Amino acid sequence: MAFRKFKYQRREDSSSTDHCCVPLCVASSKFNSVLSFHTFPVDEEIRRKWIHSIRRERFNITSHTRVCSRHFISEDLIEPSTPKGRRLLRKGAVPTLFQWNGYSVAEPRRTGVWQRREDYTPVDEDPMPMDAQHLEHDYCSVPEPAAVDHALDQTEDLRKEVDRLRRQVEELSVSQRFCLGRFAASDDDVRFYTRFVTYSHLMAFWKLIEPASHNMIRVSRARAIRSEAGTTGSAWGQSLQPIDEFFLFMVHLSVGLKQQDLAHRFNIHQSTVSRIITTWANFLYTILGSVRIWMSEEEVKAHLPNEFQDYPDTQVVIDCTELRCQTPSSLLLQSEVFSTYKSHCTFKGLIGMAPHGAITFVSSLYAGSVSDKELFKQSGIVSLLKHGMAIMVDKGFLVDDCVPCKVYRPAYLSKREQMSADEVRETQSIARLRVHVERLIRRVKQHKLFDTVIPLSITGSINQLYTVACLLVNYQNGPLVKAWAKD
Repeated sequence: MAFRKFKYQRREDSSSTDHCCVPLCVASSKFNSVLSFHTFPVDEEIRRKWIHSIRRERFNITSHTRVCSRHFISEDLIEPSTPKGRRLLRKGAVPTLFQWNGYSVAEPRRTGVWQRREDYTPVDEDPMPMDAQHLEHDYCSVPEPAAVDHALDQTEDLRKEVDRLRRQVEELSVSQRFCLGRFAASDDDVRFYTRFVTYSHLMAFWKLIEPASHNMIRVSRARAIRSEAGTTGSAWGQSLQPIDEFFLFMVHLSVGLKQQDLAHRFNIHQSTVSRIITTWANFLYTILGSVRIWMSEEEVKAHLPNEFQDYPDTQVVIDCTELRCQTPSSLLLQSEVFSTYKSHCTFKGLIGMAPHGAITFVSSLYAGSVSDKELFKQSGIVSLLKHGMAIMVDKGFLVDDCVPCKVYRPAYLSKREQMSADEVRETQSIARLRVHVERLIRRVKQHKLFDTVIPLSITGSINQLYTVACLLVNYQNGPLVKAWAKD
């Protein structure tokens, strides 16, 4: 039965206010004198039915909890015999009229299939609008060609939309992950994170080393597999693609980010970062070290810049560089690695440059206390020099008695009060040419890992990292001087 609506109005004689506890009902005794408000029954079974009927499970009932009369059918309500009497409820009455059932007791009964067929009225007996007719489906009918074409068009449109959304999801995934693909469109970002001039330079280098990366020997591979297999349900178990591992190594080398920072950026465990760095340092040290960088006399002369025409037999320009390292706790080790030139503990290495600007020799790192001459002898470059060659060195390299070739070195006073005019001109000329090897060393130190104090914890792989950084300079940058580009 449909429940009639009430018009709420304020009661003048209400001393207290009762509210209906049924959800979606806002009835209040303060504003209505037609409705009556009833407390919950004492009988537990009937009270349980009330709670279930009004949909208030786990409901705390007090002496002030009320249900208004609009939720009961008229047969359950007992009208008062006097005007000021109270309306009562029939024993066992349960509220059944609510907003969610349209204040009606009778729910629409779902008829069976055969009953619906019997109730169906043919069109010619009781005409109905076309949109209201319930026609049966003919499973043997063939759809119209126009409908088929329309369905195909819709399917194609939906497929294109799915493809578009899939690409969009992939782009968003790449843009949120810290990987090489995220910075591929920006050469400035690629140069910042890898020191390669452009993204195309980086990919050209990757194509050179990618075939060999399939045979890479990983550091602590068995232990890493056991560790990752034992770590379940963790985001640290994710692995990187080989090119992203190479990108991680280059970020560590070029930007100098700490391993914990890289672990957060690439969403992997810090121990995994350490293994990746050590693995790629050894791999690139082997791959790049297997390429012959020492050039023959003919090759050097074929690329000799015009600036070296006064020194046409120069085979290599040599200089030393020092990398600051953490001070060891042992006093003996401190005395070994302390450099009086830098007034700090350092590692020292020798770099050789061909006159046209390519690195052609890289020595291992030695303790900072070693002299330039001793480092020159221990580096092994002497065995590469021949008669007819010449080397260009700094004033501290007094190696004339160690080499079988000519030495170009700026003049020094050697207890004299003044140099001759020819010596001054020669010193200035050699200094103008030697500045290029200092620029080349500055390119090596643009790898920020060597721009800070190197912790002793990575001394086991510092020689590989340094050598790789030196050898990468030949691939990362253009010529030292733009005029040498044609060479």
